[in-house]
Amino acid sequence: MRITKVDVRSCRRGPERFPASAFRTGDFKGFEFLVVTLHTEDGESASMFGFAGRSAEGAGRLVADTLRPFFLGRDALDRERAWHDFRMADRWWGHLPIYAYGPFDCCLWILGAQRAGQPLWKYLGGYRDTVPVYASSMILPSLAAYGEEAARAKAQGLAGYKLHTPGKSWEADLEAHRLAREAVGPEFKLMSDPVSCYNLEQAVRFGRGLEKLGYHWYEEPLFDEDMHALRELTRVLEIPVVGTEVLAKHPYSVAECISTRVVDRVRADVSWTGGVTGVMKTARLAEAFAVNCEVHTAIFHPLELVNLHCCGAIRNCDFFELLYPIDDFAFGLRTNLPIAGGAAHLPATPGLGAELDWDEIDRCTLAVH
Repeated sequence: MRITKVDVRSCRRGPERFPASAFRTGDFKGFEFLVVTLHTEDGESASMFGFAGRSAEGAGRLVADTLRPFFLGRDALDRERAWHDFRMADRWWGHLPIYAYGPFDCCLWILGAQRAGQPLWKYLGGYRDTVPVYASSMILPSLAAYGEEAARAKAQGLAGYKLHTPGKSWEADLEAHRLAREAVGPEFKLMSDPVSCYNLEQAVRFGRGLEKLGYHWYEEPLFDEDMHALRELTRVLEIPVVGTEVLAKHPYSVAECISTRVVDRVRADVSWTGGVTGVMKTARLAEAFAVNCEVHTAIFHPLELVNLHCCGAIRNCDFFELLYPIDDFAFGLRTNLPIAGGAAHLPATPGLGAELDWDEIDRCTLAVH
């Protein structure tokens, strides 16, 4: 399955193409994203979305100029060889953003699963065909809005709800968490992700407040690279501390975090962790230490579907995370993600198990590199 052609699209979906909802706050200008397509000599192809930060055109040119020559002529089934070759090439003359390699690796795995006639999660080695879903908030306009949204997620039958609060003060953030707990009762699972906004002292105080409120986990209150402070936070708190989602070079950078208990649970996703290969390597490494690898949202639903396939092939992950309201992010696939009864259901058809929405992709395309 030699790769003969590589296309990279730069795309933008502006705010006019999103419904008016709570997540459109602050400086929301829509989403910049890439769509990578690998073509093989025998007429096969696979496509996947990619993260693009704030500039799809800039990211698209960089990714295409660097990774097209890297992949042309390679056998699409030699995923492990490509992984190690890329690691060395990136060290010498690449230094690409953490989101660059992921969509290419996803395409390789989809091509392999298509050739094998298996759903991707079965091709990886199936563990389960359903995964509980939790809703992950955006920054909401008021503290009370978190309780209201958590209650909606619970009423929809979802398995949990995670708060992303503004981070202006830990006391105000904790009040939003108290209101959310009050809105859903003591049994519904709630998680907290302050997104690196505290120092160690504030993180300890906030974490102790979450413990009193019965929160399920406490995610990234400090920057992922603040390993000494995170290790101390993990030591003094009982609530599980979660992190590592933005560390580059998974699984190698995460090994120390696992072995010396910098955090209690690690994070990985197919967008920022180097694709399916990076997620599976990180999850297997964590499993060897009896640590969970919680798969992190990849934002765009085509990538989320690949995340779901990974969740279906690993044991040490409790949930499938989706940004909320889910419908606000439901673009890129011709059909909605397979969610029913508070769980995501793994596809039964070969490869990705769903078609990309090329009409919408064409509408959003700025350039093809």
